Amino acid sequence: MSLKSKLHNLKEKYKGTKMAPAFNALHTFLYLPNETTHGGTHIKAADDLKRTMNTVIMALVPCLIFGMFNAGYQHYIATGAPVDFLSWDAFYVGLIKVLPLVVVSYGVGLGIEFLFAVIKGHEVEEGYLVTGMLVPLIVPVDLPLWMLAVAVAFGVVIGKEVFGGTGMNILNPALTIRAFLFFAYPTWMSGDKVWVHGAVERANEIASGANLDAISGETILGSLAQGQQSAYSIADMFFGFIPGSVGETSTLLILLGGLFLIFTKIGSWRIMLSSVIGALVMGLIFNGVVDAGWIGEGSKFYGLMSTTFWHHLLIGGFAFGTVFMATDPVTASQTTKGKWIYGFLIGFISILIRVFNPAYPEGVMLAILLMNVFAPTIDHYVVQGNVKKRMKRLKAKIA
Repeated sequence: MSLKSKLHNLKEKYKGTKMAPAFNALHTFLYLPNETTHGGTHIKAADDLKRTMNTVIMALVPCLIFGMFNAGYQHYIATGAPVDFLSWDAFYVGLIKVLPLVVVSYGVGLGIEFLFAVIKGHEVEEGYLVTGMLVPLIVPVDLPLWMLAVAVAFGVVIGKEVFGGTGMNILNPALTIRAFLFFAYPTWMSGDKVWVHGAVERANEIASGANLDAISGETILGSLAQGQQSAYSIADMFFGFIPGSVGETSTLLILLGGLFLIFTKIGSWRIMLSSVIGALVMGLIFNGVVDAGWIGEGSKFYGLMSTTFWHHLLIGGFAFGTVFMATDPVTASQTTKGKWIYGFLIGFISILIRVFNPAYPEGVMLAILLMNVFAPTIDHYVVQGNVKKRMKRLKAKIA
């Protein structure tokens, strides 16, 4: 008997029971649903929520694979034993560090999704398919797995399920998980030792008296926030040969992923473009302040303020957040004008937080979460503005 037949038999056996959602989810994940719509009132198309989620995952896979290579590459560079980027040694180190993050993210997150589906008696929602891939890409490579498990449980339960599940949450679940990690375990989410595999352990050994050289894994943002010059070239920033979260370093692959999402009509190009414009405007303002002499080199804000405005697009998590987080269709603005406002403010506030918060020189996470809260308000005023314009036209026509 084939696997499909066995699953179908189990599905029939548990039909109408509490375990039905679990078997239905497994069956529809592996095969097409048996149920089809009939009648002229339905729009028949090949895409559904599961395929939409899988399309986003396809855009993320190159970032994941690159992140594995880069994790190993940065480890060997920092330990003084550099290897070729596209080498088995680099990939192996990245694989054994990144793959467990993916497994824990999906294991804990989908486990909770299945549990809630069984308890509530509804079908398992596919929304976590993307969140489960995003989470490992936005955390440091050495993050302890138990911390990730706790954060995922918090993000799924508090960030999504309490609001009603997929499509009802007001905050991006992946960023909710990252925010929980940052505020609950700040020493594992910031500083100059968390971004390179082995740096934390080496620092602990040195602190205990071991005669070892320290590993410096500081990111470009960390260096600039401390008033230091970056040791990385523009090419390194663009292609991604720099320390950082697992999947956020390669601007090139993120750009290609964004174009793929735009081509498949899943990601909003308006939000992406307006976020970039907002970041460039804020960067230009800061450059103007420095050029005018209002901020001197002695200021703690000088390093990031004096950074060439368009460099902000290549460093930190701005590109990744703009393409894969800000465009989340559930938590973003829904109206056309609202998307322009929403995206612009994300870019503008991201660079603002990045400059004025040297202790955490990355603002895209907080900017997106803030605008997630205000997205419904933006849409409300856009709709009300359209209503008022139509009423004026109607009154003018009647008069």
